[in-house]
Amino acid sequence: MKTTLTAVLVASTALVGTAMAESHGGKMTIGITQNNVGVDSYQTTYEKAFIAATEANDMVEAVVLDAGGDVARQIAQMEDLIQQEVDAIIIWPTNGEAVIPAVRKAHNAGIPVIVTNSNIAEQGFDFVASFSGPDNITQGSRSAEIMCDKFKDMGIENEARVVQISGQPGYTTAIERQKGFDDRLPEVCPNVTLVETQPGDWNREKSQQVMEAFLVKYDDIDGVYSGDDNMGVGALNAAKAAGREGIIFVGATNFAVGYEAMAAGEYWGSIYQSPVDDAEAALKTAIDVLNGEEVPFLNYFDTPKITQDNMGDYTKPVF
Repeated sequence: MKTTLTAVLVASTALVGTAMAESHGGKMTIGITQNNVGVDSYQTTYEKAFIAATEANDMVEAVVLDAGGDVARQIAQMEDLIQQEVDAIIIWPTNGEAVIPAVRKAHNAGIPVIVTNSNIAEQGFDFVASFSGPDNITQGSRSAEIMCDKFKDMGIENEARVVQISGQPGYTTAIERQKGFDDRLPEVCPNVTLVETQPGDWNREKSQQVMEAFLVKYDDIDGVYSGDDNMGVGALNAAKAAGREGIIFVGATNFAVGYEAMAAGEYWGSIYQSPVDDAEAALKTAIDVLNGEEVPFLNYFDTPKITQDNMGDYTKPVF
């Protein structure tokens, strides 16, 4: 993202926000269309936190929708929110490219769009007021660093072999976390071999099946990187069932099950990310835009490394 384009986007966002702040008379109607609330506990917790945050703000009325992982349904929900003439729309994209026409339509209708959690593809950036969420490329990079550091502690950084379980194909978060890991691992541990990557679709059971296939295919696996801890624990379960010990498991988005596995000494590390922070940041970004305040185009919140060594510094995730 070029600085000049970001500056233009921030400036145009401020103008739109000022106009909206004048038109809605102080009471804001904010619509949200989420990705797939039922798919995992992170998204369930996010929705609860978002609703709680809107109910705690007397100046906000919320229209809360869920696409159920269906791109066509999400596009229809965007159309519905545009027809309702809400003041702002928050979208958690089901697919970073497919939703761009609907986001453009909202933008052309004068409704600022805030993308939450997982960004849309770059060709849609002109139609977005702000992205609020984690820096997923940085998360993938940090996961690679966690794994490399552990391999160095074990003295296997020149021979270790790694498999990767990525998220849902076409989903921006999955693409970015894989890119961050793929790019960073050879920088910090150039002699580690990334043997194969397969998608786990954010699903624990599917990820367990993917790992079972890896274990049959490869006699030598030293590390597993998963795009989130839900998938990572699925991979861990497969290794435990097969009696394969000594594998280093690293994930991202530290779920409660990942935290518990770390406490048990079975899972090495992850990236700490709160769905409550995520939801509250998205709502605050939307409100700031509507109030005409200047917000960064990429409005990231921090997601630090967490391992067995420092997990006592972090509370157990609530999701």
